[in-house]
Amino acid sequence: MAGHRKLQFAVILALIVTLAAVPAAFASGHGKKHPEKTGILLVAFGSSVKSAQISFRNIDRQVKKAFPKVPVRWAYTSRIIRKKLARQGQQLNSVAVALAKMMDEGFTRVAIQSLHTIRGEEYDDLVQTARAFTTMAEGFEKITIGEPLLSREKDLQAAAAAVLANIPKERKANEAVVLMGHGTPHPSNAFYAAFMYHLQHKDPNIFVGTVEGWPGIDEAVDWLKSRKIKKAYLMPFMSVAGDHAKNDMAGDEPDSWKSIITKAGIKCVPVLKGTAEFDNMIAIWLSHLKIAMAHLK
Repeated sequence: MAGHRKLQFAVILALIVTLAAVPAAFASGHGKKHPEKTGILLVAFGSSVKSAQISFRNIDRQVKKAFPKVPVRWAYTSRIIRKKLARQGQQLNSVAVALAKMMDEGFTRVAIQSLHTIRGEEYDDLVQTARAFTTMAEGFEKITIGEPLLSREKDLQAAAAAVLANIPKERKANEAVVLMGHGTPHPSNAFYAAFMYHLQHKDPNIFVGTVEGWPGIDEAVDWLKSRKIKKAYLMPFMSVAGDHAKNDMAGDEPDSWKSIITKAGIKCVPVLKGTAEFDNMIAIWLSHLKIAMAHLK
């Protein structure tokens, strides 16, 4: 019952966050006018795993298809990932550096699209950085920010439908699907529980856990045991199948989700595909970007 009450509280909290969510838009009211130039900045946490780059290439392709005449730039919010890539000879910009370069290139209006899953700390930092670039002299005339994947009630519904469509076809109804989210101490972590609430209305054997939040792997194992599940598919609920998916979820170490669930007597089938490898998930981010682009005008 305690777990059920926590789930109810998480759902209510997530709905409160949802109702408070509004697209961020900042405009500068100073400085001389420059020729109008619009750009898009895609912002992800990032990944140093080569095989995970398929997710970013897929997003890049979809965005350029939707806005063929608008230049697209990228930024990674993870300093650790940027440093690791730099050692490999790849230079990825932070949000601040990417915006500074776009300002130097003469962009006057920028739509930033967050490629995060929820509105956590990194999204908050993104909003603060964007605001700074509209308050400085010679800053952008206007910046808008497209919301993360799960930001509103309709996003929860669309993402639930996408997950159901993306589950391996060979999975049977009495077999479980466990989604691994990242998790965060930020209040927006409640979206994971709210998302599972939506999923279980459609399929009671789909569960959502997180690496660094609630619910976690212990709760997931308890749920699987309570349903007498014998086989579970593990899928990352992150944009890329990076380190968390390969190691924390599907790794052979004793503390991986695969090892823990297998030890509980449940057969595991990892599916190493990030959410951004699926067009129906990218469609949600793209719908947010379209709103951000419309607000630039």
